[in-house]
Amino acid sequence: MSIKEISVVIIAKNAQETIQDTLESLREFGEVLLYLNESSDRTKEIAMNYQNVVVIEGAFIGFGPTKDHAATFAKYDWILSLDSDEILTEELVEEINALPFQTRNEIYKLTRDNYFLGHRTQSRDTIVRLYHRGYTHFNENMVHEKIIIPPDAIVHTLKHRFIHLNITNINQTLTKMIQYTDLGAEGKKSCFFGTVIAKSIFAFFKTYILEGNIIRGWVGFALAINFANRRYYKYIKQYINCQNEKGKLSSK
Repeated sequence: MSIKEISVVIIAKNAQETIQDTLESLREFGEVLLYLNESSDRTKEIAMNYQNVVVIEGAFIGFGPTKDHAATFAKYDWILSLDSDEILTEELVEEINALPFQTRNEIYKLTRDNYFLGHRTQSRDTIVRLYHRGYTHFNENMVHEKIIIPPDAIVHTLKHRFIHLNITNINQTLTKMIQYTDLGAEGKKSCFFGTVIAKSIFAFFKTYILEGNIIRGWVGFALAINFANRRYYKYIKQYINCQNEKGKLSSK
């Protein structure tokens, strides 16, 4: 089997800044399924320039459920799940093309280098992205979704890495913060305000010190502040949910 029999599945909304670089890196794949949800920029127009791209438009129902739903439209059973701001290197494409795909319980982890405002950060993560849809799928998480690893899975980690253009302009830190913290707080409560403070401080410390972004100068500091703010707004929203719930109970 070759990459001609792999469906790359991407969910996207208003991704015109990065989608061309992403699709350029995927020209060798048999199918790229781009699932758009309420996109109003040039993302669809750009995607239509690629012969191997199929555009599907539908609703966003949370990251895990939406990625699973998008995969149902794929032509092939082997799925490579990517985000619209992720770019494969030529070396990684060649490595994937050489995989044997002997049994469907084999799943593959890929390592990505994260970029912030065009600068590579110290943070790097290894995540499952290549799998057989008849064997496993994404969990139901609304945010921070993951592909489920069954007990009998044979897990491989690929050698070559790919690029994640996480934030390309500073305004994205605000729009993504609203989206991710809304999803992260939906239906959840945190009733101890100390949690809000502790989570925010630790997010900054982890990103800036433990992950070594202190050596990245102003970029490392801005990145740490961004993660601290995300954590703060996620948990302050959960705290407000708790206070609102207490208010409802006390008014009865």
